[in-house]
Amino acid sequence: MSESSVFSDFLHTLCADYKIHNSLTLEARNNSSIKRGLRNDDGTGVMVGCTKVGNVLGYRVVDGEREPMEGRLIYRGYDLTALVNAYIREKRYGFTEIAYLLLFGNLPNREQYNMFRAMLNESTELPPNFAEDMILKNPSHDIMNKLGRSVLALYSCDPNPDDCSVENMMRQSVELVARFPTIAAYAYVVKRHYFENDSLYLHRPIPELSAAENFLHLIRPDKKYTEEEARVLDLCLVCHAEHGGGNNSTFSCRSVASTGTDTYSAIAAAVGSLKGPKHGGANRAVLNQFEEVKQNVRDWKDDDEVEAFVKRILRGEVSDHSGLVYGMGHAIYTLSDPRTVLLKRGARRLAQEKGMLDELELMEAIERVTPKAFADITGNEKVMCANVDMYSGLVYRMLDIPSDLFTPLFAIARITGWCAHRMEEALTGGRIYRPAYKPMLRHREYVPFDER
Repeated sequence: MSESSVFSDFLHTLCADYKIHNSLTLEARNNSSIKRGLRNDDGTGVMVGCTKVGNVLGYRVVDGEREPMEGRLIYRGYDLTALVNAYIREKRYGFTEIAYLLLFGNLPNREQYNMFRAMLNESTELPPNFAEDMILKNPSHDIMNKLGRSVLALYSCDPNPDDCSVENMMRQSVELVARFPTIAAYAYVVKRHYFENDSLYLHRPIPELSAAENFLHLIRPDKKYTEEEARVLDLCLVCHAEHGGGNNSTFSCRSVASTGTDTYSAIAAAVGSLKGPKHGGANRAVLNQFEEVKQNVRDWKDDDEVEAFVKRILRGEVSDHSGLVYGMGHAIYTLSDPRTVLLKRGARRLAQEKGMLDELELMEAIERVTPKAFADITGNEKVMCANVDMYSGLVYRMLDIPSDLFTPLFAIARITGWCAHRMEEALTGGRIYRPAYKPMLRHREYVPFDER
């Protein structure tokens, strides 16, 4: 037997023993005094801080009971829907303005906006030799892995990385917002070259373009995109830019920032959190399940047939047998997710341009029939709506963006919210995060080495 095989068997035995002796009892897991996942018994989050960056509203509390409401997402006091409607009406791209709002706390006037754009433009290019040394010479099959490693590597390129003054943190934040699209795009084309035998092309970013335009320019071999494509991608970035302090990646960022560490370490923690499939990868799960619906429902316009297949999903008979309809339901939103409402509107225009209107309407049918199907199968008439993941993946597919880039695009947007929360925590948090865990240990006497 080879040495590696012996090591493998040894490790397998140890891990089997580990699973037995380190598992928690059902009683411990169900202990009501333990807020597993930092959530209360009703599903709401445990209150651990306060913020002026953003807020998520999905229900009202009336006489101690949760009452459903149309969802609202608030950026620095402004309703997201109102912000989006305003910049679309004025025929502008919105992400730069939203990034300014989240970072600085106010909407910019024209002079401030132009100066901020110039700051971003100056930082769009990566530091000298960074693309060659960090991305080309060290490819990764996972773009989020490369994004996280690149964030940490930027620490070495910063002449003043550990200074936590407002001015320095703001400079670092602006540079990260500008560089994330370039890093993700380069990591993608290098991954395609090294792991999928594709041609290698590295386009230089064009500073004058919006973040959405630049990203499409960077990832496409011919650099071409339509105005509608860029506008819808810009809308995706705006909708994903911020979602309160309690989402896992933002909380991870704030937790690490509370130690007083540098910006790059805090943001790398957020990237690592978002990489997890329970957080940033949900839209991929939606699309995988959607493909099964497409293949098994003959008449996409027949709600009864769509509902019948959704019930099979809920019973765990098909899809991944989890019993979950991905993209439906949210921890806070009840009647609607405002991001979903906005994305559906943008997706319809793009679907008409791409000839994919039937697919969009099939997804709308799934959204329409799932609440009733869920009630019929479970007996629970829970109010639920489609969340943003239901439509964002379909939008990316319409844009011919590969699934490898779905979560990195989330990060390209959310870096604005992460940086805003990182600075707020550094300036106002005051205490290092230190929650408690209930010990489930029994006393054990030490056994001498030769007697074990």
